[in-house]
Amino acid sequence: MDNERDFIQRLADPTTKELAFKELLTIYKERLYWHIRHMVKSHDDADDVLQNTFIKIYKNIQNFKGDSKLYSWMYRIATNESITHINKNAKRLQLNNEETHQHMVNNLKADVYFEGDAIQLKLQEAIARLPQKQQQVFSMKYFQDITYKDMAEILETSEGALKSSYHIAVKKIEAFLTQD
Repeated sequence: MDNERDFIQRLADPTTKELAFKELLTIYKERLYWHIRHMVKSHDDADDVLQNTFIKIYKNIQNFKGDSKLYSWMYRIATNESITHINKNAKRLQLNNEETHQHMVNNLKADVYFEGDAIQLKLQEAIARLPQKQQQVFSMKYFQDITYKDMAEILETSEGALKSSYHIAVKKIEAFLTQD
């Protein structure tokens, strides 16, 4: 991508916004999809949340102040949209936090787009048992290899807190995977 500042100006300029946004979609669509998918588990839900994310990005790009990297800002939007989606579904189905995550894992088992084997499904179940923040940190580090520095921007927290959350998440996942 060009210089980020120039790219952001193209996104904010009504005469170049459409073309710049298509470029943005090409660059970030797959990465944001997988970020969202790790949170919501379902392909169909991930597609819906991704669409909402890009609508918000499109409508609010002029509000981006450049205090963080563009992709950090977009990941933050995707994260918030994912959490909103999960919470709306939980409320609609009248599920508590633990039931919500179990429901998501059960849906993953039935998801025709899930290509994982039994071990990957067990890993997803272990992740689903984590508190939401630990799920986010684990998924971003393990699956997407996002640096703690970038995660700190996206999740608006300290690198130390993220390292601690990741370490605790790994221990909980290991314990779950080795029980039986």
